Amino acid sequence: MPPDLLQRGREVLASQPFSRLLGAELTVLEAGRCELQLPITPELLQQHGFVHGGVVSYLADNSLTYAGGTMLQLRVVTSEFKLNYLRPAVGERLVARAAAVQAGKSQAVCRCDIYTVHQGEEKLCAIAQGTIVRLPDRPPGEGA
Repeated sequence: MPPDLLQRGREVLASQPFSRLLGAELTVLEAGRCELQLPITPELLQQHGFVHGGVVSYLADNSLTYAGGTMLQLRVVTSEFKLNYLRPAVGERLVARAAAVQAGKSQAVCRCDIYTVHQGEEKLCAIAQGTIVRLPDRPPGEGA
């Protein structure tokens, strides 16, 4: 793994307009492991005052892909993922912690636990599992 993996991961996150819009922060990126955090703002809530499920889903998707990407050399996408909502997400912050469970040459299966943080206390609010796949190498001169 490159020594500047966290910095490179932050650059990738900064290049994602949706991640910037939400205010996502990459706090940990190591081989097979990732932590993404997101401040909870009023704009991210649904009608009952909980974080919208789509926001929780975004956090799961991105953190799974980061964890898998570190194992498959970074140029990856999500092939599929499943998300279980366990409790409403309320509080000041969401924290997603993902880890690669198994990685081969072309895919990695990863798991993610998403916590809501309220007054310094973490509570598990969702669990996800997904498959991350390597994109084919680009021929010279082709775009992303």
